[in-house]
Amino acid sequence: MKQAIYCRNLVKVYPGKPPVEAVRGVDLEIEVGECFGVLGPNGAGKTTTIEILEGLLPATSGDVEVLGRTWRDAGSEIRQNIGVSLQETRLSERISVRETLTLFRSFYKQGLTVAECLEQVSLTEKKNSWVKKLSGGQKQRLAVATAIIGDPDLLFLDEPTTGLDPASRRELWDIIRSFRERGKTIMLTTHYMEEAERLCDRVAVFDRGKVIALGTPRELIASLGAEHVIEFSAANTRGDTQSIPAQQLPWLSDLPTVDHVDSLGDQIRLTVEQPHMVLTELMNRLAEQRLQMTSLTTRHASLEDVFVSLTGRQLSGTSDSEN
Repeated sequence: MKQAIYCRNLVKVYPGKPPVEAVRGVDLEIEVGECFGVLGPNGAGKTTTIEILEGLLPATSGDVEVLGRTWRDAGSEIRQNIGVSLQETRLSERISVRETLTLFRSFYKQGLTVAECLEQVSLTEKKNSWVKKLSGGQKQRLAVATAIIGDPDLLFLDEPTTGLDPASRRELWDIIRSFRERGKTIMLTTHYMEEAERLCDRVAVFDRGKVIALGTPRELIASLGAEHVIEFSAANTRGDTQSIPAQQLPWLSDLPTVDHVDSLGDQIRLTVEQPHMVLTELMNRLAEQRLQMTSLTTRHASLEDVFVSLTGRQLSGTSDSEN
C-alpha cells in the first residue's frame, strides 16, 4: 500500500434551496508515512472533506479509499486502524486520565498499553487526576492520547493546538513528530501557518470547496516568486488619517523587485525579492506625493501569503460557518 488516503472527484452537496456545494471535486493522494496539512478559511470545505475520509459523512459522489480500503466494504477494519482527534473533544470530567484511556483502549482489538500511551503524551504523573483538573494543554494532550491509544496507522488531527499557549503547542508538536517518526501517517488541519510549515511534508490549500494549491510548504512559498513581504499603511500629510488603498497607488507594482501587490483592509502588502531596494524607493515615492507611512513591517513570506496571493483574502480571521 503506497497511499494512506486516496480520493478522486469527491463531491458533497447538502440539500436545500438552493443546495450547498460544500466539496466540489476534490482530488487527494496522501502517501503512507507523511504528515499532510490541510489549510483554508472557515467554510472552505476542509472539515466536510475530512469527515468523509473519517467515515463520519457519506459523500454525494466520488471515490474514497482509506488505507487501501473503502468504507462501504471494510468500515470496521478501517476504524480499527485510524485515530481521530476532533477540534473539540469532550471527555467525561469526573473520571481519571487513566480511566479515560482504559475506556478508549477497550474499543480496539490491539494497540498501546495505557502506560505506554501516558508516557508518549507526557501525562504519566497525571494518570490519577480527574479530567476536569487538567490544564487546557493537558486536556488537549489527553484528547490526542485517546486517538493514538489504538496505535493507528493513520491519525486525523483537526486543529489540535487551537487556543493553546505557545509552550503547550510545542509539546503537542513533539507528540506529532514522535508519532510520524514511527512511520505513521497524519492528516492535520490547522490555522497556524508556522505549525504547517514546521510539521507538514505537503500541504493542500482549500477554498470554496476545492483544492486551489498543493505542494510542500517550501514549494508553495516559492510559487510566490519572492521570499519577503512588506506590509505598510500610508496616509496624506494634510491631517486626514484615513489610510490610502493600494488602488490609489498604481505605481507600487513598478517598484524594484516587487512581484505582487495586495490591499487588505487598511494594509498594503507587497511580495518582494529584495526589501532593502523596495523600501528606499517606496519612501521616496510617498514623500513625492506628500504621503506618510503610518505603519510598517517586513518579514519572510509564509503560507498565509500564498493564500492571499491566490484569493485576495486572508486565511485566518474569517467568520463564515464551516461547511
